[in-house]
Amino acid sequence: MTLPWARHYDPGVPLTVEPVTTSLPWLLLQAAEQSPQAPALVFFGRKITYGELNTLTASLAKAFKGLGLTAGDRLAIFLPNCPQLVIAYHAALRLGAVVVLLNPLLSATELAHQLADSGARRLVLLDHFLPRLEEIQGRVDLTHLIITSLTEVLPWPLSWLYPYKARRDGLAVGFQPGPGRYAWPELLQAAPEPIIPLPDPRDLAVLQYTGGTTGVPKAAMLTHANLMVNVAQINAWLPQVRYGQERVMGLLPFSHSFGLTACLNWPMSQGALIIVLPRFEIGNFLRVMKKHRPTMLPGVPTLFVALINDSRLPKLDLSALWACISGSAPLPLEVRDRFEALSGCTMLEGYGLTEAAPITHFNPVQGKRPAGSMGMPLPGTLAKIVDQETGIRELPAGEVGELTIQGPQVMHGYWRNPAETALVLKDGWLHTGDLARLDEDGYFYIVERKKDLIIAGGYKIYPREVEEVLYQHPGIKEAVAFGVPDAYRGETVKAVIVPKDGNGLTAADIEAHCRRLLAVYKIPKIIEFRSELPKSLVGKVLRRVLKKEGAAADHAAAP
Repeated sequence: MTLPWARHYDPGVPLTVEPVTTSLPWLLLQAAEQSPQAPALVFFGRKITYGELNTLTASLAKAFKGLGLTAGDRLAIFLPNCPQLVIAYHAALRLGAVVVLLNPLLSATELAHQLADSGARRLVLLDHFLPRLEEIQGRVDLTHLIITSLTEVLPWPLSWLYPYKARRDGLAVGFQPGPGRYAWPELLQAAPEPIIPLPDPRDLAVLQYTGGTTGVPKAAMLTHANLMVNVAQINAWLPQVRYGQERVMGLLPFSHSFGLTACLNWPMSQGALIIVLPRFEIGNFLRVMKKHRPTMLPGVPTLFVALINDSRLPKLDLSALWACISGSAPLPLEVRDRFEALSGCTMLEGYGLTEAAPITHFNPVQGKRPAGSMGMPLPGTLAKIVDQETGIRELPAGEVGELTIQGPQVMHGYWRNPAETALVLKDGWLHTGDLARLDEDGYFYIVERKKDLIIAGGYKIYPREVEEVLYQHPGIKEAVAFGVPDAYRGETVKAVIVPKDGNGLTAADIEAHCRRLLAVYKIPKIIEFRSELPKSLVGKVLRRVLKKEGAAADHAAAP
């Protein structure tokens, strides 16, 4: 297979990476050995060094072993970004157990499904989440419940204020006694577990649930090798990274595949400081940016949209920030250019999916970054565009088809779901379900999810091209386009828009703007204004939620 992208790799970037010979626990062990006094995590002012993190992990591993956790057992973690998640993750992996990372936004019903489906018998959770667990008593078979509170890792006076504020808001706080329940601090009193043989790289490491917005979630089976090779691929792509010198914003949820790799596994491989944030609140985010001066910021388009629309951003000293990584959703060109102008850093748009651990494509740091491109396959990764009808015939440059991927980061399948596995893994290729095209230079462009394609009156309309035009309007803060049923055309285009404050934007303004830049059949026929858009935990706009809510709408709404 020819690799048209190979000649456009930055100098020093190899075409392949060496096969993985170790497993995920090595990341922490290596950093603790090389730089025990270097800060690993900072959480609201509380710093934990790599040496301390390693000791805490070893103690918890010993406690987990005492609770009967052994190789192959599933341990579920139901926590926001916090030090406890990192410690529990590495403690379980050190014993050869399989980690099930649960989205903190799961409803009680979704939580019950994922616990039952994974077969996890042990759960680490935040005290705030106990009411959701109590809703599903009798529907899950948990033998051990480890309860922790953010109070246990916050510095004073936040550790004093946190319980008061939580109780004021009606949240559960602290350890709740009961059979099979264990307090986090008690488990950390165990003597550290001696270093034991690390898991085989081929062993299963993580069950990562995906597909939650389209139906019943499925768990991608990711091995130590899948996740470790993705770390190696990023390191090969970024040879300019300085070991022990990087400070990475850990805002993306570690329970999401993008956050797990970009904000936890990869920074640890570089002995970096991870600035841990449990959620996005722009005022606090900017204060943390000012205090810790990150060098790298992995994020999603909605984060960068929020930043460029905040008057405080230009006042920050962002000279330490040399790269921002955008993924999870297409990055509008207007947003990229505006953020780069304000920050002075390079924005690298990439592409990935949970089933590939997750990163498969990146734009180069030094080379050209064509507008709308998600970049080129990472070292050791193959990609091609195939026809939508058969999924077999490879299409030439310029034609739109389904993106398929082959590489060492691709999952081994869906957990206990051979039927769904067979639909996406065919002859060694992962079928992504994304419509894309390839240009003559080997750059890939996502056009749309196959399921999001709009067909109106026989015309195919890609929501992204409509959104790119909408973002060019100076009065629009956020926008999303999708198809809704239409008795005459089959489907018609609807746009949901968040205007910038105080600009009096109207549907007529939007229609006139689109008429100048879009073919008439692509112009949104229904325009709705909202104060905000529904988003997932990682910050991706939930297009399908909007589509479901607005399918019956038949007229424009005024702001």
